[in-house]
Formats: sequence, structure tokens, C-alpha cells
Amino acid sequence: MYLLPARPLILALSIAAALSACGGSDQDQPLVIPAAPADQGAAETVAVPSATAFVDTVATNQRGDARYATLDTNAGVRILGGFLSIWKPLTQIVDAGVTAPANGSFPAVVTSTWTGVPGDGTPDGTVLNAAVHQANIDYVVKATANRTADQAVQAYLDDRRGKGYSITDGMGPLTSAWRAAAQQTTTITSVAADATTVLYNDGGNNTGVGGTANASFGSVVDLVNLVGNNASTEPAKRFYKYARPFRWSTSVQLLPALVPAKSTTPATDGGYTSGHTAEAVRDAVAMAYAVPERYQEMLSRGLELGEMRILAGMHSPLDVVSGRMLGIASAAANLADPANAAKKAAAVTQAHTALMAATSTTADTFAAYAQSGTTANDRFADYATNKANYLRRSTFGFAQIAATNAAVAVPKGAEVLLETRQPYLTDAQRRVVLKTTALASGYPVMDDAEGWGRLNLFAAADGYASFSGNVTIVMDASKGGFNAVDRWRNDISGAGKLVKQGTGTLKLAGANSWTGGTELTAGALQGDSVAAFGKGDVYVSGGTLVANAPAALQLAKYTQLSGSTTLELDLGGAAAGSQGSLTVAGTATLAGGTLHVKFANGYKPKAGDVLTVITAGNLQGKFTTITVDGFSTVTPTYGATTLTLTLGS
Repeated sequence: MYLLPARPLILALSIAAALSACGGSDQDQPLVIPAAPADQGAAETVAVPSATAFVDTVATNQRGDARYATLDTNAGVRILGGFLSIWKPLTQIVDAGVTAPANGSFPAVVTSTWTGVPGDGTPDGTVLNAAVHQANIDYVVKATANRTADQAVQAYLDDRRGKGYSITDGMGPLTSAWRAAAQQTTTITSVAADATTVLYNDGGNNTGVGGTANASFGSVVDLVNLVGNNASTEPAKRFYKYARPFRWSTSVQLLPALVPAKSTTPATDGGYTSGHTAEAVRDAVAMAYAVPERYQEMLSRGLELGEMRILAGMHSPLDVVSGRMLGIASAAANLADPANAAKKAAAVTQAHTALMAATSTTADTFAAYAQSGTTANDRFADYATNKANYLRRSTFGFAQIAATNAAVAVPKGAEVLLETRQPYLTDAQRRVVLKTTALASGYPVMDDAEGWGRLNLFAAADGYASFSGNVTIVMDASKGGFNAVDRWRNDISGAGKLVKQGTGTLKLAGANSWTGGTELTAGALQGDSVAAFGKGDVYVSGGTLVANAPAALQLAKYTQLSGSTTLELDLGGAAAGSQGSLTVAGTATLAGGTLHVKFANGYKPKAGDVLTVITAGNLQGKFTTITVDGFSTVTPTYGATTLTLTLGS
């Protein structure tokens, strides 16, 4: 096997004799083997913001201390402070007759009188950005005027059921198994005929039965409950004193079935932030952590419940956006706490053991089963729809009101949110993924100093969106799950270089444009899109490169060394440029190794057919071995720009 050359090197090929029985050509001449793509420098790192970290101060967010909460004293209030450019609540006042909490961490202040009813003659604050505020309320007016009957039912169920129970339908094919294992129950299964006059509360157990009382799934339930520690929305509600949308406008059509749920004490019923949303999102994050095979679907379900709060008329978009932020931050803080490390690991193991047993799957088949639903029985089965909805529900169409190109900050500890979804990455790499997939800046509320508002966990689950420096990916297939096989679907840009190592398989499916090249040294790299490998050179010194694109896989330059290297083409047609074939704009250098041709999507050629498998600007060298599934003899013809295979018996 050739050693990786440090510079272009002229070597004499010794493979002609080995190929003569398979149809050699006149290309048996000295071969110029290019160097591997140049190193692009040290891997990118993302520093922790200098702002006070939510994960370090989450314990300050206590429901019981809500009336004392300020930006300086409460982590939950602080990360939502972007709202202060839109709405200024009444200033807190000192009350000498009030004693500070026993822990002494809060000043002796109480919030001023708050009616929670806009326009009643006792203002609770001042609108500072009339355009954003009006857009916020107008959105609810339009949403409630146009909600469908199905949306009305779901909005009711998502309001009255336990949030932990409600969002488990995001598990799709795993929902019934999850609910049975968790021993979850609910008493709210439909909208009662008298719901408009009778308040129904859920008599079920929300997340299920945890601890030792549930030997096979208690650790999983405990994990979902654990992320609710220090996660109250009450301090933010009391501090910001922003009314619910139906109190701002009589044009908001509160869901009739939820009229009995309407609070009769507005002063303790703030809209900002949405408690239902925060709880649903943090529960969704915990469930996605335990079962990352449904990661994006669970995150989608969490944000969907938030939107149901708007459709119900109970909350405004900014209430829901802030709920998303606090929910994600609360989940991250608890997942990142070193004291919870053993609990996390136990939950992940227990979730997979129990769910595989319940679904008669194995470690090799579980992921496929988790994704086996259709739009008829799993409303999160369509990836493109989920992606579009997640992005829409992240901003709700607000116009950007600040700089749109502000640098991305990644919160301290946020990398834990990808710990099970991308277990083969380091914490430093996960932080880069979060940076490169972040939402744009400038949207109302979302530009907090730490970066919680701009996290796009749906996109982050699809891997990097940009390469800078050398991006080295090491996967260990023996660990199973995403360590063995993963797929990145983002459109990857940048000037960096991808280096794939380890035994696992990484699939690339985006419209990629990075320029620093790709070097495969071990395992497998699979191109599922025509531009899977960007615009740089592709260099295979070990492992298997797989072409599985719907049309020809497009490469700038291709080099395959001898030894344990394989080019696998999953062909879907015989013509040049067809599915699974290879098109190289520059030079394709074949210094040996194996070509393995498979057939995909029902394509079945017959003996005597001629397949055009590689087209290049310049084709030099040969493979040592060529195998074609279903055919014992194959005759290759190496031309100046093409390689064709004539199939024998």
C-alpha cells in the first residue's frame, strides 16, 4: 500500500498485470499521485461568552422568590432581558417593611402593584417598541381567527393535559411503547361537550412513574423530571408584568373550551414567559436526549406545543419564543450538571433497553423502526415539513430589529444538548456545530448575551453548517448507534478540510460548497447528494467512499490510493451521470484499490450491458480489483476520460 505522499510523487504502477484479465488499457505508464488536500490549520473553537452563565446560576431561578426577582439576581429573568427593549415593566420599589429572603441573596424589594389588565387606568409598564408589540398581538388576533377545528382540539389538549404526556406523541412509532414503559396516564382524552363551562384538570401522572417504583423505565422518567429543576417561569412573569394577548385586545378569540381556565387574578397571570412552552420544550429536550433517534421530531413537538398556546389565544409569539429559550436553557443546565452524569447515562441505557424490547428491535434495527412512521400515523414523519415548521416557530415571522450579522455566542454548557445525538464529536466540536447552525441575529428578544435565543437545535442535529480549519471526525462503529452511522443534512460552506477517521460511516446529504477538501483515512464516507463533498479535492487513503447520490456524484478531483481503499458506486442507471456514478471535473487518479458496484432502486442490468461508471476531465491509473454485484466477470475499459464496465455472466 502506498504511503501518503507529502508532495506530488511519480510512481510506476505495478497493477497492469493484475487488471489484464479484466480488460486492461494503454494507460500503463508512470502515474502522478497528487498530495492530499492541504491542511487548513487548527480546528475551530468557540469560546464561552463572558456573560454570567445561566448554567452556573440556574439555582437563583426560584418560584418562591419570584417577587424579589431582578435581572441581577435571577438567571431566568436575565436571559429573557431582550424584552426590555420592547416593553418596560413598572419599576420595582423598596418596601422597608419587607424582609429579604433567608438566603440573603435578594434585596428587600417587592414588585409594584400590577393589575395585569392593559388600559384599566393602572399601567403596568410602557411599550417601548410599538411596532413589535403590535405585531405580537396582531399575530394572535389572526391566528385565533383562522385556527382550524383540528387545531382547536389540539390546543385544548395541549393546555389541559400534562405536558409530559402530551408531547410524547412526538415519539411517533415509539409513542405507545414509551407511554406504556413510563406508565403514563391522562384523564384528558377529548374535548368534553361542557368544556366551555366546566374546567377539566388532568388527573393523570404527566411524565409517568419514576424511580424504583418503575424498575424498567424509572430512570428515564426521572431524567424528564430532573430537567425541571430550577426552571420556574414565575419569576419572569412577575418581573416583566406583560399581559396575556386576550387582555391586550378583545379581537383575540380565546378558545371557548379554555374560557373556564382563564385566570380571575390577572396580576398573577402574566403572559411573558409561557410556562407551557418552557415545560414542553425542556421535556422534549430530555426525551430527545434519552432517545436521539427521535431527536428532531421531539424538538419539533416541543415547539409545536408552544404554537398551540398562540392558537388557543393564551399566549403571544414573544411569550412562546421566550419560553423556548428558558426551556432549552433549563434543560441544558440540568443535563450539564456533573452531579447528574450517572442519571443521564442510566436513562439513555434504560430507554433503549426497554423500547427495543417493547418493539422487538435490536441495536441494529431500532433507529430504522423509530423512523418508520408515515405522515398517516406520524405527523412528524416528513423531514422537510418539520424543518420548515421549526424555523418558523423559532421567530414567528418577526422582522429583525437589530443587526442581522452579529457574531454568534454559544452558551456555556449548551454542548451537552448534542451529547447523545452526536456522541462521536468532542464537546469543543459540538460547540462549533451550535455556532455554525445558529439562527440569524436581530430578532426581538432572541439576542441574549449568552446565545440561548439563537440556538437552532433542529439544524444542529444535522451536523456542521460550515468548516473552518481541519475538521477531524472519528467514529467508532463498535459503540453502535450514531457512533456507527450518522447523516449530516446541512449545506456545509467554508474553507476548512474534512478528515474522516475511525470505523463508522458518515453520510453527507447537503448542497455543500466547502473548499478545503476531503481526506478519508478509515471507515466510510457516503455522498447522498450530488454536491456532498463540496468543491475541494477528495482523497481516499483508506476506507470506503460511497456514491449514493440521485444523480452523478460531482467531485473537483479524486484520488484513490492502493491497499485497503474502496470506491463504492450504488448505481441506478447505466448512462454517464446517472444515480451513483462519479463525475470528476478535474483529474481522477486511480492508484489501485477496489471498485465495488452495487445496484439501487430496482435497477437490474443484464449480461452484455455497458455501464459508464466514472467520467473525468482526465482519467489516469486503474483499480486493482473490480467487483459488480450479481456478475462474476466484468471487463473494464479505461479511456482518457471515462471508465466503462462491460458486464459478463
